[in-house]
Amino acid sequence: MPDRYTSFVDLAANEKPDIDYRIRVVDRGSEIGILAPHGGWIEPGTSEIAEAIAGSVFSFYAFESLKNAPHGHFHITSHRFDEPKGVALVNRCLMSIAIHGRRDEGNNAVWLGGRADRLRDAIGVSLRDAGFEAALNNRLPGTEEKNICNRTRSGQGVQLELPRRLRSQLMSDANLLRSFCEAVRNPALQSPIM
Repeated sequence: MPDRYTSFVDLAANEKPDIDYRIRVVDRGSEIGILAPHGGWIEPGTSEIAEAIAGSVFSFYAFESLKNAPHGHFHITSHRFDEPKGVALVNRCLMSIAIHGRRDEGNNAVWLGGRADRLRDAIGVSLRDAGFEAALNNRLPGTEEKNICNRTRSGQGVQLELPRRLRSQLMSDANLLRSFCEAVRNPALQSPIM
C-alpha cells in the first residue's frame, strides 16, 4: 500500500496525537541518536529494538502508530520524514542509527544502509560476529541526503532494515535482543566520531 501521507503536516491534520499516533523523545545529549521513525503498528518491534539499543547511553526517538492500520496509513517514507521533534533530535546528533522493518524474503539478513559507510560496515561485521546475518542494502540503501537518518550534523547515518521474523525473534528472546543490541551499540561507542 502506498503512503497515505507525504509529510507530517498532512498526517497531523488528519490524525490525533496520543490517540492515533505518539511521539517519544529521550534526548540524552549524546552524539548518536537511535531512531524508529516507523514504530508501533507501522513496522512492529522497531520502537522496542531502537529503545533497547539506545539503552541509557544514546538519545532515542520513535514515531509510533497506535492503530493497527495498513502499513501505508501512518508510514512517511524516510526521505520525506519531517516530524519536527524527530528532525530536531537528529539535527543535534553527529550520527544516527535508524531501525526499520522489512518484509521477510527468505532469510533473516539485516539490510545495512545509510551514508555513514564506516559505521555501517563496522555494525555489519559486529552483527555477523554475533551470529546475525547482515548484508548491504541495494534495494533500500538509505543514502538520500534528506533521509531522516542522514539529517545529522555530519550528514551521515546508518539505516538497518530488519525482517519481520527477526524482529519477532528479538521481541520474544531477551538474550537474543541483548546480543543484537550490543552488536549495534558497540561499534557506535567505538566510532571515531566519539
